[in-house]
Amino acid sequence: MRGFLFGCMLALSAMPAFAQQTEAVVTYGFRNNGKESRGEFKLYIKGNQVHLSPQGRQTEQQFLQLAEKASYQVLNSNGNVYTLKKPFTEYAKPEPQPGTDTILGIPCKKAKVFIRSNTIEVWYTHDLKIKGTPNITIAPGLGLVLKTIRNGNAETVATKIEYRSITPEELAWPANKGALVDEPTYQRQVIDSRYTTLTIFDQEQISFGNKSENPAGEQLNITYRYSGGTVILKKVKLPAAKPGQRLFAELVQYSNGDAYDRTGSVFMIPGDKPVSFLNGLQNGVQALPVYAARNGKKYQGIISTDNYLPPLELMRFFTPFGVRHFNAQAKIKGYNWADSAVFRQDITALLPRLQGEVWIGIFIGNYDKGGHKASLQFKYYPGYDGEATGEQKSWVMPVFNSTNIMEMAGQEYGTLFDKDSLTVTVDVPKGIRNLRLRYISTGHGGWGGGDEFVPKLNEIFADGKRVYHFIPWREDCGTYRLLNPASGNFGNGLSSSDLSRSNWCPGTLTLPVEIPLPDLAPGKHTLQVAIPLGKPEGSSFSAWNVSGVLIGDKE
Repeated sequence: MRGFLFGCMLALSAMPAFAQQTEAVVTYGFRNNGKESRGEFKLYIKGNQVHLSPQGRQTEQQFLQLAEKASYQVLNSNGNVYTLKKPFTEYAKPEPQPGTDTILGIPCKKAKVFIRSNTIEVWYTHDLKIKGTPNITIAPGLGLVLKTIRNGNAETVATKIEYRSITPEELAWPANKGALVDEPTYQRQVIDSRYTTLTIFDQEQISFGNKSENPAGEQLNITYRYSGGTVILKKVKLPAAKPGQRLFAELVQYSNGDAYDRTGSVFMIPGDKPVSFLNGLQNGVQALPVYAARNGKKYQGIISTDNYLPPLELMRFFTPFGVRHFNAQAKIKGYNWADSAVFRQDITALLPRLQGEVWIGIFIGNYDKGGHKASLQFKYYPGYDGEATGEQKSWVMPVFNSTNIMEMAGQEYGTLFDKDSLTVTVDVPKGIRNLRLRYISTGHGGWGGGDEFVPKLNEIFADGKRVYHFIPWREDCGTYRLLNPASGNFGNGLSSSDLSRSNWCPGTLTLPVEIPLPDLAPGKHTLQVAIPLGKPEGSSFSAWNVSGVLIGDKE
């Protein structure tokens, strides 16, 4: 106690020596659950001007102008400068609390502020000439904030105050504030600046039966149409992958005349074998290698061979019933139909195949001249500073894909499971370990007894041993009712789009399952997929669209 009192007296006696100084650097550290965390944060204070300067990569600069009682956030994005000016009065107001603390020998008062359901305790002093906060949203006009604790465990605390002259480079006060914008506009610009967006397709029509002529050759960044217009394809140049990077595919789709729920697929065509799926698109399904099944049918281009790799499926999606085009024709009080379907998926696992010049395509099966409109973007998100600098490289190889992407050009439906399993031999190269299978499965047959509406067991075998089994099924289809204005309605109050289905709903993605294959060493192996296919009824039949990609780590 005697030491504590002495320390307080020393602090109070020392305050006059620096209390009148107006330039300083305040350094903050971090603790989580009582443990020290890496990194630091600095405030550069020069009179009424404060520069908030965190460590690491930043997309914006943050400042406080104390004389104006306002914050400034300045963003330089792709050569354009945007500024948000926000008065202190628009931030959450701190509430004074009983209790004090001494930080760096400085007596501090306590306040509390509530921000987005987070409780933040604030220790501050307004007895000094220097003022600021380590977080622009936390009490920016209260004084000098020396400690904050969020939800009782995430602590930011001042570790050092250095009184000295602040250089113009440290203050970094913006000479050009660019366009002064409102907060929604600014926040959108900030978010968009943090990642890179590459547009693959923009509002492209995917339909059937319209005349179109493809450009000659295999040109870059030109849209080609195949299979009666139900497949669009483009050769694009993709950037090299970076450590820690994440890649998302974002597809926006809406009806341009077709009212039905349709199978869709975003795919990439591997080009590292003598024959590729591009040969089939350009020259017809007869150019693809054939898988002869026990039912007597021949299935074109569905499994890998020594000379061929099937399309690498990036995203399996299903269009809703007529979103946008039929919204005005289905007016129901309280039903605010969506403008479009947005499908967004993390495809980082496939990045090793998505570099350099590659063919990217979208398939939507339909028989309508209006069809659908679709846009596709790849969004590249950088890793955190220092993340995965020594990460292992991956090996990615598509091994089967029974989705008949060339449906409208005669490619056979995935009906081989009635008397057979889908069987493929794979050759795992030396130096590959930790193999897993990225597996996507959806059942089709759109009548009461069809496999679309009947749960079916999927079994995966590796070298004759069953390694995985599950029943792919979705019971949440009613969640997406507002995407489906043209869906049929039944007398019991349900809509067709509400019904549970074999791993898909109108207006949803079908996510892959990852199946570990720890026993597969380098060398040749046999993979099999077995599904008890339902029997046909009249002209109606069931089919399964399954795709599989082997992924492993390179030593």
